[in-house]
Amino acid sequence: QVQLVESGGGLVQAGASLRLSCAASGSTFRSYDMGWFRQAPGKGREFLAAISGSGSTTYYADSVKGRFTISRDNAKNTVYLQMNSLKPEDTALYYCAADRQFSNIATRAKADYWGQGTQVTVSS
Repeated sequence: QVQLVESGGGLVQAGASLRLSCAASGSTFRSYDMGWFRQAPGKGREFLAAISGSGSTTYYADSVKGRFTISRDNAKNTVYLQMNSLKPEDTALYYCAADRQFSNIATRAKADYWGQGTQVTVSS
């Protein structure tokens, strides 16, 4: 069982940056591939970024490539999402997820474990 807790969201102005964190419980964090998703009001869940257990492989949605960076610190059981040049359309609830198969996160928007989310609001 893996528990995920996101933090770092907030209200920012367009053009600002935020770094989201997702802390995972358990001693097997390194064995899980991790991802970030978001869901805006009235819209479906959108994949943003994925990172392999070792951190050597990353994958991004075209909508955030070049603006968002996913990383992880296995010693701290934490995965991060650095978000730069934020836009009002980035406003959403941001979730992290964990799964043992990278492709589940990156291409199927599936994961064994999900966090509760952290709200990001970008004002114009």
